[in-house]
Amino acid sequence: MSILPVPHTAIIVVAAGSGTRLEAGAPKAFVGIDGRTILRHALDGVFAAAPMQVIVVAPAGYEGDAQTELLAAAGDRADLGRVVTGGATRQESVAAGLAALWGDVSTVLVHDAARALTPPEVIDAVAAAVIGDAGAVPSLPVVDTLKRVADGLVVGTVDRAELAAAQTPQGFPRGPLEAAYAEATAQGVEYTDDAALFAAAGHAVRLVPGSERSFKITTPADLERARLLVATAPDSSPAPRASAVAELGPRVGIGTDVHGFGGDGALWLAGLEWPGEPALSGHSDGDAVAHAIVDALLGAAGLGDIGEHFGTAHPEYAGAHADVFLSRTAELLAAAGFMIGNVSVQFQGNRPRFSGRRGEAEAVLSAALGGAPVAVTATTTDGLGFPGRGEGIAVTAVAIVIPRADQGLSAPAE
Repeated sequence: MSILPVPHTAIIVVAAGSGTRLEAGAPKAFVGIDGRTILRHALDGVFAAAPMQVIVVAPAGYEGDAQTELLAAAGDRADLGRVVTGGATRQESVAAGLAALWGDVSTVLVHDAARALTPPEVIDAVAAAVIGDAGAVPSLPVVDTLKRVADGLVVGTVDRAELAAAQTPQGFPRGPLEAAYAEATAQGVEYTDDAALFAAAGHAVRLVPGSERSFKITTPADLERARLLVATAPDSSPAPRASAVAELGPRVGIGTDVHGFGGDGALWLAGLEWPGEPALSGHSDGDAVAHAIVDALLGAAGLGDIGEHFGTAHPEYAGAHADVFLSRTAELLAAAGFMIGNVSVQFQGNRPRFSGRRGEAEAVLSAALGGAPVAVTATTTDGLGFPGRGEGIAVTAVAIVIPRADQGLSAPAE
C-alpha cells in the first residue's frame, strides 16, 4: 500500500445546512441528484482535484451518513478524510472544520456541498491562487442588468462592471483565516461567506474564473437543473455510453415488489386511487405495481434499482404517486440511450377487484412512460402465501428496453 504525502492544503466541505428552501424534508446535502447525493457529487469533485485533507462538516445525527459518502468518494485517499459535526450557523460549522485541520496545513479552502457540480479544475485553481496573505474566490461576471430599488420602485441602475458573482471553494492562508474567525467570534458578527469575513479583517481577496456548473442548489428548480446536467453528462452516471448501448440490442428486465396493507389514506395501485380499500404501506404511496415497473426498466437498462434513485435517501419522493416515479424513470432511460419497448406486469392479491379498471390503469401507466405500451393482469393465489392471506400485494413486472442509437442518438465525443 502506497503512503500518500501529507498535503499542505485542506478543504472544508460544509454540508450542515437544513435545506429548508429545497423542500426535500431532509438536510440538503443528503438529497439525491441521481443515484448519488448532493454531498457525494461534491466530494467526487473534491477527490478528483489534487490531494488535500478533506473535512466534511455534517449536521448533528448525520455524521454516519456523511462518513459513508466520504469513504465512497475517497477511494484510496480515505486517510485524507474526516467528518466533524457542524454548528447552528454556517460560521460555527466552518469553525468546527478549522479545529480539525492537520498541523501541516497552510492553505484552507472552504466549499459549500450545495455547489455539488463544481469542476475539480476550479478547486485546484483556487488553491493555487492563495499566495501570501491574500485569499482567492472563484467568480463569474454579472450579466444581468441590476436595478437599485426602494419601496417597489426602481431608483437607479447598478454598474455591473463593478460586480462579480462569488462561488466556492474560497481559499485562504490558514493563519490569517483562523485569526479572522477568532475576531469575528469575539465580536459576535456573522458574515454571509468566508471571503467577507476575511476581507473584514483587512485582507485582500483576489478573483479566479469560476464555472457555470458551480451554481448553488438551493431551490427545487436548482435541483432539477442539477439532475438534467448529470443525466446528460457523458461520464456522470453509470449508464452505458451510447456507442456501447448500440451493441447491446434489446434488453429485458425483471422487477418485483411487495407491500403490506396498513398505510395511511387511500389505496394507490397501478397508478389509480381505490376509494374504500385499505392502503399499502411504503416510503411513497405504496403503489407496488408502479414500483415493480420501475425496477424492471432500470434493471433492463443497467441503471441500478428503485432504492438507488427513489429510496429513503430521496425524501422528495415521499408520498409520490406512480406518474412521478414512471416519468422520471423514462427520463433516466432516455438519457442513457434507451427507449421503452413494452411492459407487462402482474399483481397477486385478493383485493381490489381489478378487471373493471384494467383499461384505465394501463392508460395511466402508459401515459406516464411517454406512451410505451403497458399490460397489467391480476390473479389470486387460492389463499396461499402472503397475498392469499390478505396481508398485502406482490407484483412481478417484465420490461423490454431498446437502444436508441438507431433512432439518431450519437455517441458522446471521446
